[in-house]
Amino acid sequence: MTKDALLPTVTLKTSVHRKSHQLLMCFEYNNGLIERVRKIPNVLWSATLRCWYVAYVEGSLDVVCTALEGVARVDTAALVGIEALRPIAEKKHERVLNEGQRALLNGYYRYLQGKRYSISTVRTYSYLVADFVEFCGGKGLEALTNRDVELFIEGVLKCKSYSISTQRQFISAMKLFVALYPVVRIDGLELTRPKKSQSLPSVLSQEEVLELIRCTKNLKHRAIIALLYSCGLRVSELIHLKLADIDVDRRQVLVRNGKGRKDRYVSVADSFLPLLAAYYHSYKPTVYFVEGEKGKVYSAESVRQFLKRNAKLAKIGNVVTPHTLRHSYATHLLENGVDLRYIQSLLGHARPETTMIYTHVKRKDLMQISNPLDVALQNYKKGDIPNKNILISRNGSV
Repeated sequence: MTKDALLPTVTLKTSVHRKSHQLLMCFEYNNGLIERVRKIPNVLWSATLRCWYVAYVEGSLDVVCTALEGVARVDTAALVGIEALRPIAEKKHERVLNEGQRALLNGYYRYLQGKRYSISTVRTYSYLVADFVEFCGGKGLEALTNRDVELFIEGVLKCKSYSISTQRQFISAMKLFVALYPVVRIDGLELTRPKKSQSLPSVLSQEEVLELIRCTKNLKHRAIIALLYSCGLRVSELIHLKLADIDVDRRQVLVRNGKGRKDRYVSVADSFLPLLAAYYHSYKPTVYFVEGEKGKVYSAESVRQFLKRNAKLAKIGNVVTPHTLRHSYATHLLENGVDLRYIQSLLGHARPETTMIYTHVKRKDLMQISNPLDVALQNYKKGDIPNKNILISRNGSV
């Protein structure tokens, strides 16, 4: 065995971080190696990327390789050359509005607040309408027509590849805009609302869920994943869940102000309680079940990121998001024989049609349906089909 074979391996990669191309140094924890890396000029540690990095500029690769010479084997197989790097996207477009347009949009914002829409809806609708007002330039309210709406959809939403869901939100926002400012010549917007995509939810098997929890080493992250799945929570409901709303004695969680401003109760799994106790005594949260820095609300994006990492460790091929765990919770309840009406209540769905989508991914029922090809072959074997020359494979077997 050569001397180099005994050295730790440092894998060099490239990534865009803090709006610049960075040269990442990825390796398993090693005190000696860390001390050497710290001496590299301008090196920084990224808690997000969980590795050390330097700016990827001309000459930085040579500096890193020289610094690691003799203490590590450098793997550059995944490295992309500087000349092959894609340019970083330009700074986000800053909206330019005059005083009249700003007053118009401020009135619309207050109108939505007065209608008691959620903060998320108010922000989304206001953002889309602001884009529309900017797109129309200096046109007065009386001059706005359906054609302006169509041109905005064609020139902005479609060109920027906005989803159908966003386009539907824009139409809903514009209907409220017309209600507030009836002087505009825009009507019949419901005719331009595209049909919503009916995609089936992504679902993990029960074995995959358990493997995901097993591969999650961080205690806080494991508790989050277990609660998301065992209670079918949305990620927004999880990060705003307060300790006072977890009733251990009754095995219940009170989800306050869920989607549609609805409260609901969900049951807590008995198997989750030891994990909850271990997490609570280790992290000692004060207000929320899971807390960020200085006791603030935890970041939903952090949940998505560690779920993505741990799904890779669990060797799960599908993309795993917090909502994937909610979909899995509902599907597994259905497969376990729980009535659809109870599942609707546990998920907080306003309409039973929303819950009905899980009947399309319920694997047990699908497996119980006899495929007509199998039935035809079984009838053939029994002699119920008179033509004995009907075969599937070329070698003469059925």
